Amino acid sequence: MLFKNYINGEWVDSATGKTFTSFNPADTSDELGEFPASDARDVERAVEAADRAFREWSRVPAPKRGELLFEIGERLKRHKEELAQIMTREMGKVLKEARGDVQEAIDMAYYIGAEGRRLFGHTTPSELPNKHCLSMRRPVGRVGVITPWNFPIAIPAWKIFPAILAGNTVVWKPATDTPRCAYELVKILEASGLPKGVVNLVFGGGNDVGIPLAKHPKIDMISFTGSTETGRAIYQYGAAKLIRVHLEMGGKNPIIVLEDADLDLAIEGILWSAFGTTGQRCTACSRLIVEDGVYEKLLEKLVDRTKKLRLGNGLDPATDVGPVVNRSAQEKIARYVELGVKEGAKLLCGGRIAKDGALAKGFFFEPTIFADVTPEMTIFREEIFGPVLSVCKAKDYDDAIRLANHTSFGLSSSIYTQDINKAHRAMEEIEAGITYINSGTIGAEVHLPFGGVKETGNGGRESGWTAIEEYTEWKTIYVDFSGRLQKAQGID
Repeated sequence: MLFKNYINGEWVDSATGKTFTSFNPADTSDELGEFPASDARDVERAVEAADRAFREWSRVPAPKRGELLFEIGERLKRHKEELAQIMTREMGKVLKEARGDVQEAIDMAYYIGAEGRRLFGHTTPSELPNKHCLSMRRPVGRVGVITPWNFPIAIPAWKIFPAILAGNTVVWKPATDTPRCAYELVKILEASGLPKGVVNLVFGGGNDVGIPLAKHPKIDMISFTGSTETGRAIYQYGAAKLIRVHLEMGGKNPIIVLEDADLDLAIEGILWSAFGTTGQRCTACSRLIVEDGVYEKLLEKLVDRTKKLRLGNGLDPATDVGPVVNRSAQEKIARYVELGVKEGAKLLCGGRIAKDGALAKGFFFEPTIFADVTPEMTIFREEIFGPVLSVCKAKDYDDAIRLANHTSFGLSSSIYTQDINKAHRAMEEIEAGITYINSGTIGAEVHLPFGGVKETGNGGRESGWTAIEEYTEWKTIYVDFSGRLQKAQGID
């Protein structure tokens, strides 16, 4: 089936006439359609549509824009299972996780929809008589949204929903690995009554679509989730135009397990955090830091449980771990495993591309655990984005915190302990945007800020009330009803 771009409320052909195919990473014989390989000409059409729509859309009362979000949430709810099935086929995560991905978008629609009645400003007394001072929020303008493949419904919802609620218009470039999910989401937006030009969808690669979008002179903001390398480039394009850029990038997230921890609880959290979504989450646990006294005991239990995880097609209810997204990712993970062995880490399980039986049809990699990892090793420092867990030993709490913070990233983190004092110290001392106590590193809730520090981002936060901050500008207003010129700062 051949799909099209969505520009100015219509499904239209790309200017290039070229296409690419979306495959199921668990079974590459399963195709999800052909999609336009667009270029800068398509970006131009989409931006012009967003530009034309902005004036009228920004004048729609925010509560009315919120009502549209509620309708989108209702439609997502009705189509949840259908969307989850398509997502599992297109990017590989197991079906229960795909349902969770769609549920995040549903939750976001309802949460952000309610913000239509809460676009709060501030009032403050004036220093002068017969004068009022207030501030209000205004939309940024035309927003370019660039999203990854690992959460192909949730992450676009995190960005697009607050953007349009605030009165902005959007041009969206989804990942080339999950174009069908993007199409299905936009079909729901269209059916919900979204006016033409408010959200525009352009399929294609980073060089042909992403860069022209980020550089376009009429784009007032870029919101990007993806690799740190690409994020840096987008930041530079934004800086050249002096526009707002929101970046959500990599992670090398630690779980700390202290000697007094509930080890069985910790193992459940580690398995879910390290191997959920096949390790392809920016919040995945890729570093496990274990206090000396329970190091061997925890490793023995963890390796036993990991070896029992079942690889397979995510549509199969018996599957625990699905494929990685494509062959390039599979080969990249294999190279990191080779580096780990070469640099002296101890491979305890996994470490191989899985090719047995039906697994040969897709891009599978065995859940992998390395022990005796040190901070100098590549697998400790660099984001692998796959089912690879690096385990290192800590002498005590202070050493564990030092190891956790020994990274250029700072998105998510976790500590398992029964010591309330150490738990509260960790809340302050771990350098990350998110910290979990006695839980894994994944599982964000939409009504709280999401984002990180260091090379994970550039200071912005998605979700929660902070989502509105990203997509609005403050405007300050002075109303002088004194009938004469009043000069501020005490000037007579």
